[in-house]
Parts: sequence; structure tokens; C-alpha cells
Amino acid sequence: MEGDDVDMSAAENAEAELDDMKKRLKEMEDEAAALREMQAKVEREMGSVQDPANSAAAQANKEEIDSRSVFVGNVDYACTPEEVQQHFQSCGTVNRVTIRTDKYGQPKGYAYVEFLEPEAVQEALVLNESELHGRQLKVTAKRSNVPGMKQYRPRRPNPFMGAPYRGPYMPPFFVPYGYGKVPRFRAAMRYSPYY
Repeated sequence: MEGDDVDMSAAENAEAELDDMKKRLKEMEDEAAALREMQAKVEREMGSVQDPANSAAAQANKEEIDSRSVFVGNVDYACTPEEVQQHFQSCGTVNRVTIRTDKYGQPKGYAYVEFLEPEAVQEALVLNESELHGRQLKVTAKRSNVPGMKQYRPRRPNPFMGAPYRGPYMPPFFVPYGYGKVPRFRAAMRYSPYY
């Protein structure tokens, strides 16, 4: 009788474990389906961004914005975007002023000014070498970067560093006794007064 009870409880435990495993498997399948759905959604969004027609339109839009913008160099680190905007207000309507910063939030010393009309760029170029906060600004038309056109320049030796690197020293010939050694059969000559 006791053997039957043990068999029954073991069978019930195995059945409970099986049900528990089935529940966990169902949860895992639901989670995997949710992940697949999220990944498909992200791919649809990324696909619309990387669509060649959309990327060409985005590139054309970027070039149009660049044609209405100027680069302003030698900007004082204490300058605010409002001060730069007031400085260029006489050229035309300023749409946006961007002062570039490093990863710590400190200004890099240059800015971009975007105007509403392209004619304002020519008027802004007249402000080249004008002063703001006691510094002469360098104003040029903003150039458009062409993707994939990074220039490769091979390394060349620096003419100010002297002789080029020659590699490790290699002795010109093989010395059988080692550096600074003399053969054993030749005794050293020493002064001896009692000979």
C-alpha cells in the first residue's frame, strides 16, 4: 500500500512539474512573439529612414538648409546664442543659432547661423572680421559634407622630428666570446712586485 502512495505522489509531482514547464514555455513563446513584433516595428521605422527616396529628399533638404547658413568661427566661449543672433539680426531673419559644444558642455568656439532667406548669407559674409565680445569673428558660407567622401591621407614622416626610425640595433658580425670577453687561454697582465 505504501508503495502505491509513493507512486501516486511521484506521479502527481511529475504532472505538476510538467504543467509548470508548460506554463513557462507558454510565457517564453509570448515574450518571443512580443520581441519579434517590436523588432519588426523598429525595422519598419528604420526602413522608412533608410529608404533611398527619403534619404535623397533628406539630403536635398539638408543642402537647402546649408545654402541658407553661415559658419562663424572664433566665437567667444562666453557668448550666448541670443548674442550671436542679435549680431547677425541686421543681415536678415535668423531662424536658428547653433553653438557647438564638447562632451562636457563647454563651447568649442564656433557656431552656425541659419537664416530664413538665402540672400541673408551674402549680407552675413560682410560681417567677416567684425567684433563680438572683443574677438574678431570669421564668417564663411557653410559647406555641405558629402557622405562617404572622407579623404584618406597616408602617413608621412615628420620633417621636424630628425632622423627616421631605424629599428632595433643589430650587431654587424658574430662575436664568438660575447661582448667584452676575452679568450680563456690568455691571462690578464697584472703588476706583481715580487716576481
